[in-house]
Parts: sequence; structure tokens; C-alpha cells
Amino acid sequence: MKIEFNDVRVDLGSTRIVDGIDLTVPAGALVGVLGPNGSGKTTLLKTLYRAIRPVAGTVAVDEQDVWARSARDSARRTSVVLQDDNPEFAFTVRETVQTARVPHQGRWARTTAQDRDAVGDALRTAGVDHLADRLLGTLSGGERQRVYLARALAQQTPVMVLDEPTNHLDVRAQIELLELLRRLPLTVVAALHDLNLAAAYCDHLYLVKAGRVVASGPVARVVQPAVLMEVYGVASWCTTNPLTGRLAVHFGPARPEPDPPPSTGSAVGPPSTGDIARFTDERHTR
Repeated sequence: MKIEFNDVRVDLGSTRIVDGIDLTVPAGALVGVLGPNGSGKTTLLKTLYRAIRPVAGTVAVDEQDVWARSARDSARRTSVVLQDDNPEFAFTVRETVQTARVPHQGRWARTTAQDRDAVGDALRTAGVDHLADRLLGTLSGGERQRVYLARALAQQTPVMVLDEPTNHLDVRAQIELLELLRRLPLTVVAALHDLNLAAAYCDHLYLVKAGRVVASGPVARVVQPAVLMEVYGVASWCTTNPLTGRLAVHFGPARPEPDPPPSTGSAVGPPSTGDIARFTDERHTR
């Protein structure tokens, strides 16, 4: 399902946090929303999963305003993986993932065989089935993040929203997570910080600063030194990753230039036969 943000504006108190953002996520695409801290990324995504209502503009899934639907109906369409926080309840991993089935259950919230199958599949897909009987609070931050992904998968929605999903994950786990997201037959929008991960896995990028979209488009068009300087205020340069063929971003004052080759007069190489002879004669005449 396609996601559309049309002229979305959000105020928190007297402060405008999101200021007229237009953003489209095509059906089946993985789109990254990037920007510095405080740029409005998280607030924008909250309007999609109905945590914050915009003061103006519309947010639509499959051309239907999410705020015109019931919370239960919206939860059948959109799941969310938030930044990890300390769990408040003594739930096991399986119980935590099971909560995702509530939007699909009837009035008496009875667990069905379909619910159990959905939970089991989600645990296996997220790679946490071996943790099913552990208390959530006993897990590491990275393990909990995988459990939250499993919970979103068990919700079986066509749209998934992720807010900094690679937090608390080591490098291998970050790659595994994003590769999994690439394989899912879902429409995915994710707020990310790591430009290189975003460039490697996203179909389309939006760069946000001060509540506005500064640049958007395919990775190669957005990940440009001039654009990154405008958004982040730091110098950068780009190369092509020889393993993936994707852009790689490097931050620094300037791209380092290779050392120039030595001039002909100062070239250093193996000594010639004449050099050896002259050196031998000089030693004998001293």
C-alpha cells in the first residue's frame, strides 16, 4: 500500500516541528527518512501511526486518511517498531509478540490457531524464537529490538513504520535487519541516522531539516556533498562501495588526495649494476 504525507504540519506547544512536509512511499518500497536530531523525523512518523495528530495536512495509507479510520482499523494496516526502551511489564517474549494480535481479535480477545501461527512465524523470522520464554526485561537492548520487530511482523500489516530500528544493534545485526526489511513484501518507511546503511538498502531517501524536506529522490541524487553540508553542516565525500556497488559516504574536511608519484630525478628503485660497482670502488679507495 502507498503512503502519502500531504503538506503535513505538526505543532508541539507553540513550536512548529513539522512544517509542510510532502512525502510519498510507493507500495512495496523501503524509504528512509534522515536528518539531524530534532529535525522532525520521529514526529512525522508519529502522524502515520496515529500517535500525534497533525494540525494541518493529511496522512494517507492506500489513499485513505489514517485519521478518518478507527484506531483498530488503522492498526490492521500499519505496524510500528519504536526505539527500544526499558520494558515496564514482566512479559515473556512470546507474550509481548502476542499483543500484536489484538487488532485482529474479536470482542473477547480469544487467541486462535491463526494467532498462534502468526506469532510463531514472526518469532522465527525475527530470529528470536529461541528466546520465546524469556522475560523481556532480561534481554539485551539488541535482543529486545528484534522482539519488537517480531511483534510488528505478527501484526501482519501491509505497512511497517520503524523509528531508528538499528539502535542497540551491532554491525552484523544492523545488516541482517535491513536485509530482512528488503525481503519483506511490505511498504516500509524508516527513520534512520546511518547514511551508509540508508544508501545501501533504501529505494528512496528524504532528508529533513527543521521540519522541512531539503532533498528527496533516489540515493545517488540525494547523497551529494553539497546536500549533506546543507543538512548536517559537515563536509563529506562519496565513493562507490566495491562490494555492493552502492554509494559510500565519508565525513571529513576534504577528500584525501593520493600521494603524487615520485619525480624521475628522485625515483627510488633497485640499484643498478653500475651503482654497485661505483659503491665498491669508493669503499676500496677510502
